[in-house]
Amino acid sequence: MKKNHIINGVLTFFIIVLAWSCKDSFLDANPQGAFSEVTLSNKKGVDAALIAAYSMLDGWNNDWGQFGTPWPTAGSNWVFGSVASDDAYKGSEPGDQGEITEVELYNWLPSNNYFNLKFRALYEGVARSNAALKLAAKATDIAPDDLASIQGEATFLRGHYFFELWKLYGNIPYFNETADDFRQPNDRQPTAEIIADFQSAANKLPETQAAKGRANKFAAKSYLGKMYLYTKDYAKAKAEFDAVVNSKRYELEPCFRNIFTTAKENGTEMIFSIQASTNDGTGGGENGNFSDRLNYPHGGPFGCCGFHQPSQNLVNAYKVDANGLPLPNANASELNPATDMVDPRLDFTVGRDDVPFYDWGVHAPGWIRSRSYAGPFSPKKLIYDKNSGAGSAVGWSNFQLSALNIPVVRYADVLLMLAECEVELNNLPRARELVNMVRSRAAACSQGPVGSTATNFSDASIVWAKYKVAPYTAAWTDQAVAREAVRLERRLELALEGHRFFDLRRYGLEYAKKILGDYAAVEKTRRPYIAQQVAFEAKHMLYPIPTIQINLSQKDGVPQLKQNPGW
Repeated sequence: MKKNHIINGVLTFFIIVLAWSCKDSFLDANPQGAFSEVTLSNKKGVDAALIAAYSMLDGWNNDWGQFGTPWPTAGSNWVFGSVASDDAYKGSEPGDQGEITEVELYNWLPSNNYFNLKFRALYEGVARSNAALKLAAKATDIAPDDLASIQGEATFLRGHYFFELWKLYGNIPYFNETADDFRQPNDRQPTAEIIADFQSAANKLPETQAAKGRANKFAAKSYLGKMYLYTKDYAKAKAEFDAVVNSKRYELEPCFRNIFTTAKENGTEMIFSIQASTNDGTGGGENGNFSDRLNYPHGGPFGCCGFHQPSQNLVNAYKVDANGLPLPNANASELNPATDMVDPRLDFTVGRDDVPFYDWGVHAPGWIRSRSYAGPFSPKKLIYDKNSGAGSAVGWSNFQLSALNIPVVRYADVLLMLAECEVELNNLPRARELVNMVRSRAAACSQGPVGSTATNFSDASIVWAKYKVAPYTAAWTDQAVAREAVRLERRLELALEGHRFFDLRRYGLEYAKKILGDYAAVEKTRRPYIAQQVAFEAKHMLYPIPTIQINLSQKDGVPQLKQNPGW
């Protein structure tokens, strides 16, 4: 399968534009070659540099020697945003990828190389974005409108990489394209600079792009709103999200499943995503979601590897009452498929025994690597359809590499962030309206027999679940109740997409402590190793700065980077 998007093409330029990023050992990266700025300061060179910046969105550059293990660098944030939360276990079996177990159990050591690899990959993205901006400023053969778009894209990408660094590590040094000294202190959180990047990008980017996958004005405005939301400036966040909604350029896909298919991945709902491809002539399938390739069922038709397994807590959260609304105290008992009604998004998100797994067959016990260790569920949301032609049988296991894009910002996400702003601004009717848009779409389809979706939940062929989901009909009059409804809806809609842990942290320390503490208290009775989990506390509000980066930041023998509190 070959896809029409930005990562196909002049990929041989990936490293030649990186002289900027290799001037200093702060990034712990060795140069693989360099062309002069004079050679690259033209439209072709600038576009190649920009493609190189896009290429780091998935966190992987097909170089085990320089970039190391790809799993922690995934743009999906499955390790740091999902396994670290109540949504998923590490999965697989006890001895495999122990660094992820340390993340899951909050035993965060600054020496854990996963923190370092993620740090490096994101700063590599920053370096490539700045390289594109630096070259663009010197190019003389680019039309003004094209130059503005290129600068907007590169600035947007720099904002994205810095946003990821900031939400992970908090205190980070910020560099723009004029920087030449990279051993700088991380004595503050550069939220103003990140906001300015997205503001600049929104001002320069066009509303639409001819090439799929390139950032546009509304992707930048979505991110700008997200920055304001994370910094609790709800009025400004609302204004940006309103602009995206009022543009009328996006709408929810008719069926929840559509978003996660190669046929609809760049459809009406996708605002920005990590583009992927397979069978595109690169030979190794490295464009095919390489950093997420562990996250397939271990058995059945896939062969490996059984990571990122959904938690029982997440599965139970999809239970609904007789009215099709979220069930209070859903975790009081395990889901009973024979009697409990469930939100149909469950079976588009989680692989369960005796339930069709798209067109791959029916999920069975043998699909799980170690049920006693990580439970009976498989990740399902970001698995492609077998008959779509999106897979690539490359490497140690067939079917693992996929052309399915990874969502970064989609319209449902924006609607729910806007709903959150409306709650905080006490506009509860509008918040309910926005949440109901998402819930109404959830009611449009469900998992059908193998290889199909169903629109009639009463279909006699659906014997594995009792599906029901409905909008909220009663008025929202209590701000605290409305706030919880929006937060739960984000979890149900965006589960396993890497948002959950970062959402819990931005909701506040006490909230995160309560949710994660309650999760561990029950989950350790289901998965005994969870009993080793360290209690979530203030220091866990930021990941530790990697020790190796602190050591590399020395200037005149004094480290410029300081460790985050508690580590």
